[in-house]
Formats: sequence, C-alpha cells, structure tokens
Amino acid sequence: MASDTTRGRGGPSRRAFGGGLLALGGAVVIGTVPGAAAASEPGPRAGLPGGSPGGSGYGSGPWSGGGAARRTTLRRGSAERAGLLAPHLDRLVTRAESFLAPSPDHPWYAGAVLLAGRGGTVALHRAIGWAVRYAAYDEKTDTGVELPPERRLPMTEDTVFDLASVSKLFTSILAVQQIERGALELEARVTAYLPEFGSGGKQDVTVRQLLTHTSGFRAWIPLYKEPTREGRLRLLWNEVLANPPGSAYLYSDLNLITLQLILEEITGLGLDVLLHDEITAPLGMHRTRFNPPLSWRPGIAATEDARPPWSGLDRGMVWGEVHDENAHGMGGVAGHAGIFSRAWDLAILARTLLNGGAYGRARILSPASVELMFTDFNTAFPGDAHGLGFELHQHWYMGAMATPRTAGHTGFTGTSLVLDPTTDSFLIVLGNSVHPVRSWRSGSAPRVATADDLARAVPVRPARGRTAWFSGMTSGTTGTLTLPPAPGAARLACALWWDTEPGADSAVLESSADGGTTWQPVPFTTDGHTEHPTGAAGGWSGRVWHTVSAALPGPAARLRWRYTTDRRYVGRGVYVDGLRLFDGTGRPVFDEARPADGSRIEANGWTRSAD
Repeated sequence: MASDTTRGRGGPSRRAFGGGLLALGGAVVIGTVPGAAAASEPGPRAGLPGGSPGGSGYGSGPWSGGGAARRTTLRRGSAERAGLLAPHLDRLVTRAESFLAPSPDHPWYAGAVLLAGRGGTVALHRAIGWAVRYAAYDEKTDTGVELPPERRLPMTEDTVFDLASVSKLFTSILAVQQIERGALELEARVTAYLPEFGSGGKQDVTVRQLLTHTSGFRAWIPLYKEPTREGRLRLLWNEVLANPPGSAYLYSDLNLITLQLILEEITGLGLDVLLHDEITAPLGMHRTRFNPPLSWRPGIAATEDARPPWSGLDRGMVWGEVHDENAHGMGGVAGHAGIFSRAWDLAILARTLLNGGAYGRARILSPASVELMFTDFNTAFPGDAHGLGFELHQHWYMGAMATPRTAGHTGFTGTSLVLDPTTDSFLIVLGNSVHPVRSWRSGSAPRVATADDLARAVPVRPARGRTAWFSGMTSGTTGTLTLPPAPGAARLACALWWDTEPGADSAVLESSADGGTTWQPVPFTTDGHTEHPTGAAGGWSGRVWHTVSAALPGPAARLRWRYTTDRRYVGRGVYVDGLRLFDGTGRPVFDEARPADGSRIEANGWTRSAD
C-alpha cells in the first residue's frame, strides 16, 4: 500500500495529529515562471545567526524577499557551517541506530539512510544497517529468514529506495507546474479534463480537492485486480464517494491516481516522461525515476516478502520493483507511488523548494507556486493541515520540526521528507521498514526521534546574556522554575520563547500565597498586547522571543513557570530569560542577572542553556 499505515488487506488508513493551526487567509495568485535565474535567499534577520534577536528562524521562508544572496545549491559541510549543533546531530544517528534493534518487538527497519541539513549545507549523511538482509519471512515463527552474511548488502549513502507515497509530492509538483502554465485550473472540476470521471457523485470534485485529500474518495480500492487499463479506469469512474466533495479530509491514493490521469491527458505525455523532463533532469536528480533498470538492483534497498494474506499479490521478496500493489498493477508508473530515489536527490528537491523553486540555474516552480504548496488549504479540518500535495504541521512524524509551515510526506515503505522553512532546515529518513514484512513496523518513532534531534540542533540564542533557562524536550514530564520570595514585588517581567505540541503541552505562570503548597495560574501579557488570561502559553509562537509582563496577585506571592508535556509528541520546548521582579514604584527587587538573585532560583527539570 502507498499510504503510511495499513490494516491487513482492507486498504490503508492515515494517522494525522494536529491542533491549533495557522489559518492563512486571502487569495493566492499563481505567478508565471520568471526564467531560469537562480533564487536568492535572504540572510538571517538582524541580531543573531539563524534568526531574530534571540530567535532561530528565517522569517516566513527563505524566498520571502530581501537580504543578501545565499548558496542555492548543496555542499557537504560541518554542523557549524550549517548553523547546527553537532552533539544533537550525533544523537540523531545514535537514536536512529537504536531502531535497528527490536523496538519493542521487531526492528523498525533493516537499515536506513539519514540526511540532515540547513541552508545550502548537508551536515549529516549517514547510512546504517542493511539494504538487503532477509531472503524471506516465516509467518509461522514471525521471523525473518536471514541471508548468509556474504549475500547481505549493507546500506550506503547512495542506496536507492522505493519512496512509496513520497511519490505523491512529485505528482503534485507536476500539477502545480501545469497550473503555472495555465493548462490546469486549481478550482476546475475534474470532469473538465476527464468527462468520464463524473459518475458516482464525483461531478463536483475539483483539482484542489484532489491535491488536499478533500475530494470525498475512500482511501483505497484494489485496482491491481483488474488486468487491463480499461478495467482499472472503469473501477475509478464507477467509484462512489465516501463523503460529499469538500466536506471532510480523507487521505486517498485515488486522488493522486486521478491527478496522474489529468496530467497525462493535458500534456499527452506519460507521468514517467513528465517526471524526467520537468523535475529530475533539470535538477540533476540522476537516481530518481520510475521503474529503475535491472542494473540498479544491487544498489536498491529490498522491501517485502509479498505474499497473501498480508499482501494482495504473491510476489516473493520484492527488490528493485515497486512495492505498492496498485502501482505494480499500473506498470510501475503511478501518481500515488512508484518513484525510486536516494537521499541526496531528495535533498536537492528539498533545497529547491526551500529556495522558492530554483536550484542553481534551474527553476522548476515560481516562488508563488511554492508558497501555495506550503499554504494550508484545509483550515476547515483542524489537525489535517495540507498544502497542494504537502502535509503541514504534523507532529506524528515531523516531531519538533513541525510548525504551521513545515511541509513533508511519508511513504509506507519507511520513507519521509520534512522541510522547515522557518529554520531553513530539511530532514530525509529513508528506511526499508517493510523488509521482510509490513507487520514488523508500526508508528513513526524513528521519524519523530530524528526530527526532534534536528530541531534541537537549531540553536536558540538567549535573549539576555550567555544562557537562558530551557525546559528540555522530554515527553510525559513536568518541570518547574521557581523564583524565591521577593517582599514588595508587584510585577514580573521576563522574556519567553515557546514552541510546543499544540493543544497538549504548555508553559504556565503560577503563584503561591502559602509558600508553595498550592499554586494558581497568573494571567500575563506578551509583547504588550497579547493576553494570556489562563496564564498559559503553548503551540506555535513564531520561534522568536516575546516579552512577558504580569501583575502579582499579592506582595507575598511566590512565582514559578511550570512546563508540562504529554506522552505523545513534543515541540522545540520553552525558554525563559531575564527574570525580574519590580515593586510598585518600578524598582527591581529581584534580577536573575545579579548573581546573588540568580543563585536562588529553584530549577526542577529546567537547565541553563546557551543554545
């Protein structure tokens, strides 16, 4: 199956997690391709490397205008050159390697290729484990039949993977290119291009709904059971929608298969030809294609011992051919799955999109088109944020890299791509997690762990001085940062930086009038105008520092910041800096910058951090 989760042969289901999402209003205009000039990228906002004063972002995207030109192509370099913290990149590898062991019952993957970077620098490119480890799967003992050591193939940095549903991104890019050129209308009905499509209540489905999975299609149907193209088309034309168009989000392979048919109809070219001519050849992605030749096979990661009942087809160990049954039935060329690629090629694609559609002298999209792909069209369906083709703000695999503009996709075979325009960083995790069988892999723990580590590798500079208080990024925990008693204190002032899992994790300002036995929330304001009446801050705050002001409920009150996380996912965490208390005349009665005051702060779970 092409989607990232499945239940037996009943077709794929899709996990998505969300919360408070950023709604982007107003019309978005598609621009024409402005030529083949290289995109320029602005430098960091004034103040500190990698962001605004005390921040860690590049604004709303590297193509948002202004600034000095930066590198638009990739190079290998150190973590320092990428503006990343090396210890956390090292931890990324260590944590990824832990999933080569039972986690908890079976390895999550036989091997993987990890690639992480920021700006034009790839700071991490590492292969772990095996590209080919098993000859078969023994369902009676639930074990893999291992190949002799001399026949196993280790993973390499250039190992090619079956991308599964990450292929959908390429189909989406091809569609947006046609929108740029005026050959395809985003709000047009599908029947304008495929008249036969309209039966089964599908006459009102639009191109946009295909790209955002709001068409009403159910998740999957077994097209591979029809041996002819005509039979597969008949199934698609006669398919009855599960929901009225535009009324619900439901991830479906059928959306991108339909989009493939539209593209082939309006261009007169096969999807494989379009992929080559419009994306991979201009960008120099030389190891990205449908149906890799037999000569590539030794450099491809094996997938599954595909046999009923867990697979719809009896194919044995699949290696060098597409894993997805429907894509296999379509000759290996499909809009929803079937593309093979390597980590470096996907890094080129990531850099192209973060550049605003250009890589070096090649341009495949206009900046306005990239903006569309990173804009949430699904604000009516909280938790299922979606641009054109790209998923947005999904902590369930983006981990702490998730922001309202973080874009990405996963593939059922164990692949994923995450792009964070806010920090100009990108993460590629390619694993063969269905080798030897799909039932060994569940959830997205390695994706989340590696994304958390890359997010942590992006430094957050203190607002004042050399260090700030940091909450950490541990799930299922509570930490407190408590100020000492300050007689006569009437107002708190400090700087606050937060990025947490929306709707689940938050930092709360609290006071106690009985010496710390009981605590009550304290309302505060940020930046002089934003009210926090419950005393809490959580979700997305732009990854910049905010000024905090709070009136104390009484002269004898003690104050603390409490940060609590649930057991699911975390964001980048919370930082507090410049803690000061003032009396009614504005005189400071406590200032953590004074050593005698700062030493009296009680930190439980919080640490001093320079980054």
